[in-house]
Amino acid sequence: MATGHTDPQRRDRIIAATLDLIAEEGLAGVSHRKIAARAGVPLGSMTYHFSGIDQLLREAFGRFTDHIVAVFDAYLSTPTDRDQARTAVAELVHALSEGPQRDLVLTQELYTLAARQPDYRELTHEWMRRSRTHLEQHFDPDTARQLDALIEGLTLHRALAREPHDRALTLEAIARITATEKRAP
Repeated sequence: MATGHTDPQRRDRIIAATLDLIAEEGLAGVSHRKIAARAGVPLGSMTYHFSGIDQLLREAFGRFTDHIVAVFDAYLSTPTDRDQARTAVAELVHALSEGPQRDLVLTQELYTLAARQPDYRELTHEWMRRSRTHLEQHFDPDTARQLDALIEGLTLHRALAREPHDRALTLEAIARITATEKRAP
């Protein structure tokens, strides 16, 4: 294995291994030793690249939230009218709920961490702000806030339901929230 100076991907492998470990074992299963083994790096390189587990978790969850915001962007950057935007939001809900179980688990692990440790709430606040920015391309800020919460709730319900609701119900919920939307001047 190359040294830290000649292995520019080492830091990225550590972050990726951290997210994989959290997804598989939860935050309680995370340790420097387990992450180093999973990343295939010497244990000493953990402290070379990160000041501690807190910095590593912040960066790992930051990378994860970047990934989810990119998913929002993929769905919400192309609609040209409100009906297309409503359909795009429904498609986003279904993509997130039918997507990798890993993303669902990481989302819940981050929410739990933020609920217990206020310092991590900044990550979730920034994530929500960035998500709403995508929604605000098509809806007023209050409606975007409601849609953001709806997306998260419907995604979780669909992902965990024995018989997930269909797109028609998702579209109906979106239509109800956006029906009384304030019009921009």
